[in-house]
Amino acid sequence: MRRKRNAKIVATLGPASASPEMIAELYRAGADAFRLNFSHGTHDDHRATYGHIRALEKATGAPIAVLADLQGPKLRVGKFKGGAVVLKVGQKFRLDLDRAQGNKSRAPLPHKQVFQALKPGMRVLLDDGRIRLRIIKSGADFAETEVVTGGRLSDHKGVNVPDAVLPLKALTAKDRRDLAFAVDLGADWLALSFVQRPDDIAEARKLAGGHVAIMAKIEKPAAVERFDEILELADGVMVARGDLGVEMLPEQVPGVQKRIVRAARQAGKPVVVATQMLESMIGAPEPTRAEASDVATAVYDGGDAVMLSAESAVGAYPREAVAMMDRIIREVERDPLHRQFLDANYTAPEATAPDAISAAASQVARTVDAVAIVTYSKSGATALRAARERPDVPVVALIPNLAVARRLSLVWGLHCVRGEDARDFNEMVAHASRAVFFGGFGGAGQRVVITAGVPFGTPGATNLLHIAWLGELEDHRKTPRDTPPPRAKSPD
Repeated sequence: MRRKRNAKIVATLGPASASPEMIAELYRAGADAFRLNFSHGTHDDHRATYGHIRALEKATGAPIAVLADLQGPKLRVGKFKGGAVVLKVGQKFRLDLDRAQGNKSRAPLPHKQVFQALKPGMRVLLDDGRIRLRIIKSGADFAETEVVTGGRLSDHKGVNVPDAVLPLKALTAKDRRDLAFAVDLGADWLALSFVQRPDDIAEARKLAGGHVAIMAKIEKPAAVERFDEILELADGVMVARGDLGVEMLPEQVPGVQKRIVRAARQAGKPVVVATQMLESMIGAPEPTRAEASDVATAVYDGGDAVMLSAESAVGAYPREAVAMMDRIIREVERDPLHRQFLDANYTAPEATAPDAISAAASQVARTVDAVAIVTYSKSGATALRAARERPDVPVVALIPNLAVARRLSLVWGLHCVRGEDARDFNEMVAHASRAVFFGGFGGAGQRVVITAGVPFGTPGATNLLHIAWLGELEDHRKTPRDTPPPRAKSPD
């Protein structure tokens, strides 16, 4: 199914959407990739959902990306006598390691690593920032604070410390088990939560063993400060604006989002904008106008994908949320201003043959009014460089490896087709022409721009650009050896 848009949609699956029928509906509505949230559900739940996705992939013939999102460390206060207390502005409030139930003057915080990082003057945020504390005095097992913003605090509410780099690894024991399960399952992307430093990415990559791409979730100020280093090690990034908005001032988040999207695009790595995009559609059939503008902004900025969380996982209108996101993206991409924004953020290609060919292909396609760019990509690197150019026309990526095709299916503008490498020039043109023709991108008499590497089948050897004419339908029904048209194959 050809998507007549470039930006992609990631839909989170959950109780409202994990059935095979609803997954198929979300795909038809516009979902390009699916997220499995390991903060909820069992391994058996995720295994069943994964099976439904792969059955859909087999039925449609289109590669579908699966994103496994790890939970990461969860900092929470303990329990209170009576289940909750009310904190008043100006009062003193103690956090400590004592596991006894809390009261209006203290609360258990069973995370000794947190106290190691606390210093006077730092902020402690409770319950997604609804309650704010300022540290007056701290030690190895306690912190005396003053309540800056009061309110009702109940059992097990979350804790954020935005002013400190906590001595916690991004991977808990649970995350390690979930990571191993996701790799065995066959997930294409691994979203890493609680990233604070480049070492977090390196550890996850080592454990994954190269079997899954690593996506760094940028949700903490420490990750923003070291973003360039994190981006260098990660395969992609996610702007996790929910948690980021708790630990940063709300007015700072939009600028951070734009800088992350631009930097990821310059690096040629996919970036997903996530959290609260169509939040009101959890319970309503339509979003607010502000939410529609929020999604549009991410598309105008050139983000690779936008993501639905609770809207599609537990909301009352999962299909409608995906369809609405699809409509917003297509409307933005029809706007002439969209192209102006993309061109304004253009980054010159690097001094490499693949970059030179990809940049030239984009320019040539515009000059000759081609209907598509076809790129032969064994490892996926050439397809990523082609997408980095943000060309005017679709990029059809012919990829022999199904795992690579799945991974790239959430990248801007890429239409991934699993097809064998060409063995000579004639096959190169024939395979490319048939992929464009049968994919519905163009018809007889139209031009297509093809990039490939010579010798054929050599990874990373993109050094050839060719302009081809599409012939009549019969011309594309067979190659010199009468092989079938390239299409996505099933995992089997």
